[in-house]
Amino acid sequence: MREILQPMQEWFDDEKAVALATVVEIYGSAPRGLGAKMAVNQEALMAGSVSGGCVEGAVVAEALKVLKTGTPKLLHYGVTQDQAISVGLACGGTIEVWVEKLSRENFERMRKDLLDERLAMIVTVLTGAHVGEQVYAYPDGSMLGEFSDADLTALVKENIVNVFSQQLCMRKTLQIEEKEVEVFFDVIAPSPKLVVVGAVHIAIPLVQYARILGFHTTVVDPRKAFGNAERFPHVDRLVQAWPEDFLQSFPWDQGTYLVVISHDDKLDVPALEIACKNETRYIGALGSKKTFAKHVRDLQADGITDAQIARIHSPIGIDIGARGPEEIALAIITEIVAVRNGKNFRK
Repeated sequence: MREILQPMQEWFDDEKAVALATVVEIYGSAPRGLGAKMAVNQEALMAGSVSGGCVEGAVVAEALKVLKTGTPKLLHYGVTQDQAISVGLACGGTIEVWVEKLSRENFERMRKDLLDERLAMIVTVLTGAHVGEQVYAYPDGSMLGEFSDADLTALVKENIVNVFSQQLCMRKTLQIEEKEVEVFFDVIAPSPKLVVVGAVHIAIPLVQYARILGFHTTVVDPRKAFGNAERFPHVDRLVQAWPEDFLQSFPWDQGTYLVVISHDDKLDVPALEIACKNETRYIGALGSKKTFAKHVRDLQADGITDAQIARIHSPIGIDIGARGPEEIALAIITEIVAVRNGKNFRK
C-alpha cells in the first residue's frame, strides 16, 4: 500500500475518482500475497499490482465499471501457467480480488495510519446480504463505522484480536445463524524495523539479511571500535550511544524487532528492559541459558514482570545447527521472519 500512496494522493488532489483492488484470496500459488493492492483512476491509469502483470488489464476494466456504478465487485481469476511464465513467474494459481470505489475520507485515514506507523485494520464483508459493508478497527478495540447486523459485529470483534496479534491479512468464514459470510480482515501494519544492540560480528550479516527482507535497520553500540561506518556501511542507521539513552526515545510500535547480541550486560539488559516495557513485535536475546537466567534475575530486580519477560526469545534463532556468524545471523533472521509471518512459536 505504501508504494501507491503518492499516485493516489495526486489523483485525489486532481479530483479524480479512484478504485482500489485488493487480493482477498489465493488458491495454490500466486505472485502477490493477501492484501496486495492496485489503484485505478477514472482515466484507467493504475498504480501497484495484484498479480505481477497476469490479470492487471482485466482488473482495470472491472475497476472502471465499479467507478461508474459505485458497486463493489469480487473478482475471480485463474493465473494459468502460460500467464505466469509470460511475466517471469514459475507457476500459476487462482486469486480473488475485491474492487471498490475508494472515498477520499477512507484514503486519508489509511494514509495517516501508514505514515504514522499505526496498526489498524479494515474489515470488509465479501459475500451475503451485507456485502460491501466495512468497519475500520484499531487494537484498542475502537471501531469506525458499523455493520447493520449486530451478530456480525460481535463475530468480527471476536476475530479482530487474533488477527491483530498475527498482523497478517486474513479471510474468514463466519457463521451467522444458518448462513456463512465471507469476511476479509485487511491489516495495515507498521513497516518492519530491526534494532540490533551490539555491533559484534554477527550483526554484520544480520543487517544485510534484514535489509534484503525489507527491514529498516539500526545498530546501537557506544563502542566506536565496534559501531563504526567501516564495519557497517550497509546499515540504515548507526547509533554510537548507550542503549538506555537511545532506546528511551525510540518510536516503538508493533513493527519493531529488537535483538541484543553484545554479550555485555551493560548493553543487553537495559535494552531488554526498555523493549519489555514498550510495544515490540519481537525481542530476542543471544546467549546461553545460564546467561539468560542472569538477565532474567536482573530484569526482575528492575521490576519487569514474568509476563513481560516471557515475550523474550532465548535462545535466539531457529535451530539450524548454525556455525559461525553468518549462520547464526541466518538463524536469527529466520526466526524473526517466522514471527512476522504469524509463526509466533516458543521453544
